[in-house]
Amino acid sequence: METQLQILKDKIISPDKLASLLAVLRFRNKKIVFTNGCFDILHRGHIEYLSKAADLGHVLFVGLNTDHSIRRIKGDSRPVNDEQSRAIVLAALHFVDYIVLFDEDTPYELIKTIQPNVLVKGKDYEAKAIVGYDIVIQNGGTVETIDLVEGFSTTTIIKKINQ
Repeated sequence: METQLQILKDKIISPDKLASLLAVLRFRNKKIVFTNGCFDILHRGHIEYLSKAADLGHVLFVGLNTDHSIRRIKGDSRPVNDEQSRAIVLAALHFVDYIVLFDEDTPYELIKTIQPNVLVKGKDYEAKAIVGYDIVIQNGGTVETIDLVEGFSTTTIIKKINQ
């Protein structure tokens, strides 16, 4: 019998398993939604954002920045939580179907591989400026932006702790 922890770990997909998984999902006509981020300290804003993203299709993929990627983007003090911890916490959310780690600064190559039907980011982005917009639109998909929950961010949480 598979343990609950193993079920969570199975949601974290390695690049070598991605192609076969995507083939099965496409064969089943599943609408694939993709979003990405660091998700360093999971908070209410993340939960609301990811649940709304999941509502836009059948299967939600989350591209998760690796530790190295986050350090390049946000500096040596981040991430607070390591990539495996962040991936397991995301996997525990019932509306997140798969997590794929990426080491680049942007998920462009991952989006090229996944070819989602729907690409999602927060409303702090203009749709046309979202990384991967060109790929998704070229393939007949849509790019959606979701309202962010005011006052919730990992940076704000870290600032409160350090006061």
